[in-house]
Amino acid sequence: MASNSKGSSAPASQWTKQQNKLFERALAVYDTDAPDRWRNVARCMGSTKSADEVRRHYERLVEDVEKIEAGGVQFPWGYGATHN
Repeated sequence: MASNSKGSSAPASQWTKQQNKLFERALAVYDTDAPDRWRNVARCMGSTKSADEVRRHYERLVEDVEKIEAGGVQFPWGYGATHN
């Protein structure tokens, strides 16, 4: 069995806080114009995520931000609300 199949068997949404922190730091280093961005970001993650997994994670985060900015996400009381 290929090593990538092991990582892809887990649900894509299962990222630990530490993995997300490594991901955020790597994105700060490897900007959108960086060559081999996703491979380099994955390398920063150690052996926990593949280049495809980090790319998909990023794409899901972008979609979430777009939904939030479009007002498509309701927050719990007191969270994210603006007070005038």
